[in-house]
Amino acid sequence: MVNRTVVGAHYGLKDWLAQRVSAVVMAVYTIVFGVVWLSGGPFSYNSWKSLFSQGWMRFATLLFVLSMLYHAWVGVRDIWMDYVKNTGLRLLLEVVTVLWLVGCGGWAVQVLWRS
Repeated sequence: MVNRTVVGAHYGLKDWLAQRVSAVVMAVYTIVFGVVWLSGGPFSYNSWKSLFSQGWMRFATLLFVLSMLYHAWVGVRDIWMDYVKNTGLRLLLEVVTVLWLVGCGGWAVQVLWRS
């Protein structure tokens, strides 16, 4: 049995809410992207480039990526906290996870705003 020390009245509420909000953002983006994709004509490199050259699509995609990264961070961090008991190993895994997610976010920004 895991004994957790409750440090406030809203222990875990922020992470729970962040998971739900980020999931809703990702679901809405997926629906909007699906509608845009299905309503478009035949897709070629030029049509994809045209779609992602629009500011609203870049912003929506960046919002999706940031939501996905935060969603992944909360989920993976909880896995490390629940199943890795060695504090040093858990810290190492959390640092590697953060570095990986920040790298993925930087790569996504580069892809979205590259000329």
